[in-house]
Amino acid sequence: MNISFFLTPKKDVVCGLVTSTMRQIIEKMEYHRYTAIPLLDEEGKYVGTITEGDLLWKLKADNCYDSKKLENISLRDVPRHITNVPVSIEANIEDLILASTTQNFVPVVDDQGIFIGIIKRSDIITYCYQLIEGQGLMGKKTSLRAGA
Repeated sequence: MNISFFLTPKKDVVCGLVTSTMRQIIEKMEYHRYTAIPLLDEEGKYVGTITEGDLLWKLKADNCYDSKKLENISLRDVPRHITNVPVSIEANIEDLILASTTQNFVPVVDDQGIFIGIIKRSDIITYCYQLIEGQGLMGKKTSLRAGA
């Protein structure tokens, strides 16, 4: 199965730029209520994922709790503690399932490393559920829905 079926395109994904300030990213994440977003460089290449935890650890390390001062801290200066490795648009569903076990979304890039979108863990779980629902457990037709 082609993973592009699951792709949420870049135009529909909230992203941050590594040239952004901490304040800009915190405000963006707060507005959209996200705990993690993909980071892109000036060329649109995926460079990593920034999380709430990364931002909180930086705040603590710098003892910086003044939102005005956050305008002077570049995201380039915020260490990222989790590495979300992107997959190629040519990846297979098995690669997605493995990657989604440790992250809420899987970044997808083209052959030049340009970010083209994400695949959400919820979409992968839904796909797997539909496979199980359709095939049944242990080869028997079953329903996993409550009361079925």
